[in-house]
Amino acid sequence: MFAIFKQIFNRQNRDILKKILFTFAALFVFKLGTVIAVPGVDEDLDMGFLELINIMGGGAMQNFSIFALGVMPYITASIIMQLLQMDIVPYFSELSKQGQTGRNKLNQITRIFGIILAFIQGYMFSFAYVKGGDVMDYLEFSLVLTAGTCFLLWLGDQITQKGFGNGISMIIMAGILASTPYMFSEAWGTLVNTATTQSMFLGIITFSLFVLVYLAIIVGVIFVQLAERRIPIQYTNQTSSGYNNQNAYIPFRLNSAGVIPVIFASALVSVPALIAQLAKNESMMLFVNKWLSLTSVTGFILFLLLIVAFSYFYTFVQIKPKEMAENLQQRGGYIPGVKPGEETIKYVSKVLVRITVVGSIFLAAIAGLPYIFSMFSNMPTTVSIGGTGLLIVVGVVLESYKQLESGLISRSYAPGRSARRRSHK
Repeated sequence: MFAIFKQIFNRQNRDILKKILFTFAALFVFKLGTVIAVPGVDEDLDMGFLELINIMGGGAMQNFSIFALGVMPYITASIIMQLLQMDIVPYFSELSKQGQTGRNKLNQITRIFGIILAFIQGYMFSFAYVKGGDVMDYLEFSLVLTAGTCFLLWLGDQITQKGFGNGISMIIMAGILASTPYMFSEAWGTLVNTATTQSMFLGIITFSLFVLVYLAIIVGVIFVQLAERRIPIQYTNQTSSGYNNQNAYIPFRLNSAGVIPVIFASALVSVPALIAQLAKNESMMLFVNKWLSLTSVTGFILFLLLIVAFSYFYTFVQIKPKEMAENLQQRGGYIPGVKPGEETIKYVSKVLVRITVVGSIFLAAIAGLPYIFSMFSNMPTTVSIGGTGLLIVVGVVLESYKQLESGLISRSYAPGRSARRRSHK
């Protein structure tokens, strides 16, 4: 790892360093926008069901800033578009099979759909949180929030083209990481009591344990994110495989669905609270807070069950055993000991069901840790362990590191540079 970072500052890799610096500059612009509040809104908003949006936006929703919606409307639109491509809308299914041209068209449609969702969400949030406004005020707030989302999508494109990593993912990660120093400072202020030497010493030990537990959870998340089940593949004609028989396999990640199930579950659980906020019905709000909020036992259990259910659903959306078996058979490949066709479909489905049990339980546990932590500790709500944000950050960091590593390795084995090294020798 240290060798990789050392290569970044090599003169031959100045373009990579420039991309990284450009990315940091763009993320600084994003963070700056999260503290610029929309004029005329009320302060000290109650987050409640909007906590996930607030975390992913680096506190922008709590400030009701111009970036309050973040890129969540685009993420929601992307998820919906992926579902519509499952032979639900034939037009979208055909576009998904047309290669790069179809993907570009789908990306344009997704962006337009995301902007429409941003306007709708902006109007709903303005109506729910801005008091004493009229229709024109709500429209003005909605346009400002929509413009903020459009700017972030543009900024994400600039990071992807001129910077480093996936721009949208980097913006989400930056929003989450922005609140991390504040969280640890709050934990220090709560745990460490400087009144006496003994209490301060005990507080430092407790804080150290808190940090160690946090690091242990990060290590566990990395382990599960990298864990995969490899199914060996053999080919009747080895040249058609492109790999040696000993290296040919199908990798199935333990958590194939990523954080999408948590986003789905959070969105569904938040719907009753959003309706109650918009209707301003006190009895409905009391019912939601008692039975359906994440701080209630029933709401928390429902949240975990939805994560497990959506983990299975999205895993089979991404990995289609029937298509995989057909493609494998067309290339002359087969799983040793399993007949091509129907038996391969059943075998792949069986493997997916088994590994998703572990992956979904892990996902539910990590997503539920902050709520369990808040139930059994007197720490502020800003201090938590685990959570969706940690999953996103670890995933983005791992993908970015792989991209950086592969880029540097490919440069070190470039023909021109290899020739120059030999000439120096």
